[in-house]
Amino acid sequence: MVSAQKLLKTIIVVSVLVIGLLAYKVGPTGTLLFPLLPPLLAIVLAIVTRQVLPALFAGVWVAGLMVAGYNPVAATSKTLEWIVASASDSWNATILVFDFIIGAFVGVLYASGAIHSLASSIATKIKSSRAASLLASVLGVVIFFDDYTNTIVVGNATRPITDKTRVSRELLSYIVDSTAAPVAGIALVSTWIGYEVGLIKGGLGSIGVNMAAYAAWLQSVPFRFYSILAIILVFLAVMTRRHIGPMLKAEHRAVQEGKVLRDNAKPLMPTEEVLKVASGTRKTPGWVFIASIIALVTVTLLGIWYTGAVAVIQASKLSIPWWKVPFNEALMESDSATALLWGSFAAYLLALTASLLYRSLSFEKAMEYTLKGMYLMVYANAILLLAWSIKSGVDAVGTADYVVAAAKSIAFPAALVPLVIFLVSMFISFTTGTSWGTFGIMMPIAITMAYELASSQLDAGNPMIMTIVYASIAAVFSGGIFGDHCSPISDTTIMSSMFSGADHIDHVNTQIPYAVTAAGIGIVLYVLFAAGITSPIILLPVGIALLVITHRVLNKVTATKTSLPETVPNYVVEEP
Repeated sequence: MVSAQKLLKTIIVVSVLVIGLLAYKVGPTGTLLFPLLPPLLAIVLAIVTRQVLPALFAGVWVAGLMVAGYNPVAATSKTLEWIVASASDSWNATILVFDFIIGAFVGVLYASGAIHSLASSIATKIKSSRAASLLASVLGVVIFFDDYTNTIVVGNATRPITDKTRVSRELLSYIVDSTAAPVAGIALVSTWIGYEVGLIKGGLGSIGVNMAAYAAWLQSVPFRFYSILAIILVFLAVMTRRHIGPMLKAEHRAVQEGKVLRDNAKPLMPTEEVLKVASGTRKTPGWVFIASIIALVTVTLLGIWYTGAVAVIQASKLSIPWWKVPFNEALMESDSATALLWGSFAAYLLALTASLLYRSLSFEKAMEYTLKGMYLMVYANAILLLAWSIKSGVDAVGTADYVVAAAKSIAFPAALVPLVIFLVSMFISFTTGTSWGTFGIMMPIAITMAYELASSQLDAGNPMIMTIVYASIAAVFSGGIFGDHCSPISDTTIMSSMFSGADHIDHVNTQIPYAVTAAGIGIVLYVLFAAGITSPIILLPVGIALLVITHRVLNKVTATKTSLPETVPNYVVEEP
């Protein structure tokens, strides 16, 4: 007899297929296209089967099948073409190489004992699950300038500590992910700011509004409800030790059984399984790990400054040294992927040199663990590559265009524009796995729609017109970050699993309840905005209060459903 769980999975898959098939359009060549089917199929198959690679490939192939006029041979050729194009893209290739170097870096540090030395020394000060989780959360906010750098540093730096204090990898990856894009997206200075301001500038230009784009960006920040609430929710969960959804079970498992990963989990960076180096057998001191992370961050920041400054100099045809370009100007034009590549290589060289000088590894062993470390990243990079490829597929079948056209076809009051934009941006970002892609698609539409509808429905000069525009700008960024934060095909979600050493699907499953909670409160706040409560001074406190109450209620519901205590015990490392 088919179990209830298998029956439910079958119903979910069939339902998604039906939804995907009901949403159709005729392509330019007369071919019938189903724009929602590829991303929905990939996401549901990944969650239901826990096999991410086949699920992503299926999504890419189905998109290729439509583009190729339903010729399976041509579809396979098109799929491989997209994969090769994704791998050969300059940015993507840089990230792939960077991942391999980070793997080598981790391999050398782990084998030399530096990670274990640091964990042992810090354990004398940070002895509890709550303290370790709080450390990761604070560090995630401190490293605000880039989401990729955030996932790398926070995940790698805190994993030995959280493992020792019995914090589940699911919780660590949630903390890492929730303090990456949500923080970088609202930081006054970050690698995101240039792109965001540039989009706003283009949108304002299209409606003839003479206003500094950065000023409009600042005005939008208080309306970015999702990002703000997602960050607050991290600290709320960490400090109260009350969790919702599958995270409650994961945390109880870690504390009670000492298992930071569930049985049969497949971490994207299976460090212990691949490297198989006994803890405590090496003699490289913990300061090497700290120095390597400092080198990673310092060289990355210098790289961001240098690449951005060179771009500014070339664009403006200046004849000045790169260091004379202000950092904040350079940041907006920087190549963060290249900067991360330089930073990771500097960190690897420092770790390698130290392990050789301290004679914790011979050169032969160091090269062995360099390669083993790179091997750690093969599975993660394969997922990343297919995630980029499905983006090519959904672009080809017009997924985003279909969703946008459906939203624009509905007439509604101007005050509802931020809510509609938020919902559409959420859907696009979740199904495509890209926040920046969603920003690029939605920002021109959001600014124009908000301004035109508000201008036609309100008196000229009414300040509410621009308030709706600011809230709509915020809705694009918030909705886009939602998908970047929790979609299983988002590169940031994948990298959070990777550098936290978590099973990717476990990370997605345990994080989604938190993301949906923050998004749900965000939707309520946009509804209140449409109802006439437009001041963020009122909306944000209301949202925070609702978040606290909702979190507590969901925690009680989860505890009752799973027959587990509402609060996870705060595990304290015992003195030897």
